[in-house]
Amino acid sequence: MSEYITLKENRDFTRLYKRGKSFVSPVLVTYVMKNKSGNLRYGITTGKKIGKAVKRTRARRVIRAAFYELYPNIKSGYDIVFVARGKTPFVKSQIVKEAMQKHLKLAGTVDK
Repeated sequence: MSEYITLKENRDFTRLYKRGKSFVSPVLVTYVMKNKSGNLRYGITTGKKIGKAVKRTRARRVIRAAFYELYPNIKSGYDIVFVARGKTPFVKSQIVKEAMQKHLKLAGTVDK
């Protein structure tokens, strides 16, 4: 599996919000869409509804830790955006990982 690429451009996030398939849980929202590049690309979003900077940073850190554990099993050729929810900064990365794994399995992006 190739290395993952981080999404940084606003147009990439907007494209996934509009045309991607979404999966929702109390701690995470996941948008998934096939891309033409053949690489695995991902992005993380935390809005101001999550809280101040400390909570938003914690939410990103928890989501990133869960993604790093799962990414060897994710098929390449997809764009994925994870959106933090209100509960995300208050839970362990294991809970976020379980929700993320469920979303990715429903999307058909997991090898195993």
